[in-house]
Amino acid sequence: MEKKIATFECEVVKRKFELVGQSITANYPQSFPDAAIKVHMDFKKGIDEIRDCKNKQTLISPYMCNDIIATYFACVEVDKLRDIPEGMIGFELPLMDYAKISCSNKTIDQGYSTLFAWMVENGYKQKWYDRSFPIEIFYLKENVEEEKVEILIPIQ
Repeated sequence: MEKKIATFECEVVKRKFELVGQSITANYPQSFPDAAIKVHMDFKKGIDEIRDCKNKQTLISPYMCNDIIATYFACVEVDKLRDIPEGMIGFELPLMDYAKISCSNKTIDQGYSTLFAWMVENGYKQKWYDRSFPIEIFYLKENVEEEKVEILIPIQ
């Protein structure tokens, strides 16, 4: 029996991240998802330059969006922020509570709507950019059409 990738299970997790990556800023929504795909592809070309990378098959994508423009990151988690390659940025996201859902690259829209509905049902409010970002985490696999994605929304 094939394991279902998009489980749509929601939960609260506590996470902190040390990330190294690249970003793109583009008009929103008309430039997305193309801009996100472009920064992921460009980032993968230089991923081997990153020291202390925890897992090159897990792309972590924090983002900021105001419904006019969005800045979207393609990053990997590192053990230590040091020797950041030229053209990349290193930063830490402090320990934070997130509402999390597991979906897939083909069900991201459904993942967001399910997660936001779950947050309302459970009394959680999104924390807006106070030392925080919403995050998409992509678990990359070779030669597959559908990959696991987790969406994390900072909550208060």
